[in-house]
Amino acid sequence: MTETTKLPDAIERFVLHWGEMGGFWGVNRSVAQIHAFLMTADKPMTAEDIAVTLEMARSNVSNSLKELLAWNLIRRVPIKGDRREHFEAETDVWEVASRIAAGRKAKEIDPAVETLRACVAEAETDPTVSPVALKRLKEMLEFTETIDRWYGQITTVARPKLMALLKLGARIAALVPGGK
Repeated sequence: MTETTKLPDAIERFVLHWGEMGGFWGVNRSVAQIHAFLMTADKPMTAEDIAVTLEMARSNVSNSLKELLAWNLIRRVPIKGDRREHFEAETDVWEVASRIAAGRKAKEIDPAVETLRACVAEAETDPTVSPVALKRLKEMLEFTETIDRWYGQITTVARPKLMALLKLGARIAALVPGGK
């Protein structure tokens, strides 16, 4: 068994905070904490190392690692002479954000668009649906489809340009015609 390792205070604070933030995003706290830990680790870590360092049950670590692998946020890394599985996180923050956004889109936006399209189609042929309700469903569908199209377009923008856009912030609105 691996000896307990004390994390530096700054790293421990980050791991705990990332875990807390994960809860706000609908991600299990342990999954987010392990992700944060691996993002800040100097070398690939075994599940046992993670369990001991973060004081988590080994089964919880295993399940969390499976989820992180499914999100493509971590990968297995072979270590010569060691039969155990080692894991490391993707450390490019743009890549991490991109993978998380793609996963969220697949789990949230895509089903919402599909459901809203079905609801609008059904509501259009159902005389018991009020015109107000139909209008609101159509507005929600239009908004959701716009977000979906925007996501598809923004993923094609080169990182340097995307960074420039992000740094512009609200000033970018001055370049768009129509309204204040």
